[in-house]
Amino acid sequence: MFIQTESTPNPATLKFLPGQTVLEAGTADFPSSETAGTSPLATRIFAVTGVVAVFFGNDFVTVTKEDAVEWDHIKPAILGAVMEHYQSGQPAIEGPQDTASGHAEHTGEDAEIVNQIKELLDSRVRPAVAQDGGDITFHGFDRGVVYLHMQGACAGCPSSTLTLKMGIENLLRHYIPEVTEVRPVAV
Repeated sequence: MFIQTESTPNPATLKFLPGQTVLEAGTADFPSSETAGTSPLATRIFAVTGVVAVFFGNDFVTVTKEDAVEWDHIKPAILGAVMEHYQSGQPAIEGPQDTASGHAEHTGEDAEIVNQIKELLDSRVRPAVAQDGGDITFHGFDRGVVYLHMQGACAGCPSSTLTLKMGIENLLRHYIPEVTEVRPVAV
């Protein structure tokens, strides 16, 4: 098994490509070892000292490390954990997987605007950030302000503010005049 790695815009996060499907649909975010209980793969990766977050996409795993830890010191152990997992035959996540879009539900008078926001995120934004090992999901909309949740490599990335303001905000404002601002939200 050959596992490729790619750097991401976030220097604390690396993208691991096992050459196999990680998740059939959707994404899975494990912002701490305490949240990895249903995932044998995330549990193995969190066993590596210095790992602080794990994120799964369709064909990739992103791993975020502590700032004080060097990639040269933990990357071989992470590669070993991923390889060991795939050799075990276990699923990435045990039990039923949530195949929902990851977006928060929104009902009410702004439902049509929210549907447009989600469509633009799904068609234009999410595929681009997935290439960088992350995901961005809709969290809320209130009086022109769109609240987005950043996951994987996007969470804590130094360029995430620029991505939100110059990229996503401009895109949404162009297509949806009711949008006045985009803000990140921590869940």
